[in-house]
Amino acid sequence: MYQRKHVLFVCVGNSGRSQIAEALFNSRAPEGYVAISAGTEPAKEVNPVVVQAMREKGFDLSAEKPKAIEYWMYKEADKIILMGCSESSCPATFLTKVEDWKIEDVKGKPIEDVRRIIRTIEKKVDALVEQLAALQSKKDK
Repeated sequence: MYQRKHVLFVCVGNSGRSQIAEALFNSRAPEGYVAISAGTEPAKEVNPVVVQAMREKGFDLSAEKPKAIEYWMYKEADKIILMGCSESSCPATFLTKVEDWKIEDVKGKPIEDVRRIIRTIEKKVDALVEQLAALQSKKDK
């Protein structure tokens, strides 16, 4: 039976960094992987500056909604990435399988800074995709 592996991106509001990471990862995901994102205290909407900056990169996040982290999400996750919220007392830090990328928050930042933060997330996502693809390749041999 074929089972997808889940990567969970978590931040407090699920309105910026984790939404960016989810979109980027899913556009590049190795076969069998899918990402979801969630927040411990979801915002009312995805940050409009993030929507604008991601649209420039070919991603439409305008219909996305911040989601609250639920038990099934971290239970099913094979890898959990905190986007830097542990610095702001993120309640998700009790989770296992966690890696913290310590990404600067986009909240209140001008679009130039958001673009820079997106580039940082993109580099980390690309490295994660390479790592997971290499693991998958080893298992397939």
